[in-house]
Amino acid sequence: MQKESHARSILKTITWRILATSTTVTIAYFITGTIEAALTIGGIEFFAKIIIYYLHERAWQKVPRGSVRQILKRKS
Repeated sequence: MQKESHARSILKTITWRILATSTTVTIAYFITGTIEAALTIGGIEFFAKIIIYYLHERAWQKVPRGSVRQILKRKS
């Protein structure tokens, strides 16, 4: 069973955060009307969620592949 490397998880985390934070900044700009507030919100969100996403990604690496499917089959 092949697992993702830490480097790959980090790269996926960073690229996803860039995309997601861009969306947050855009929405925050439309709500607040100021680029300063939008960038502040986006900056806080970027760093908080990059840590949360990485931990989530690594936690899923501890779940053996196919185990969720097996659990779901047992319940049906």
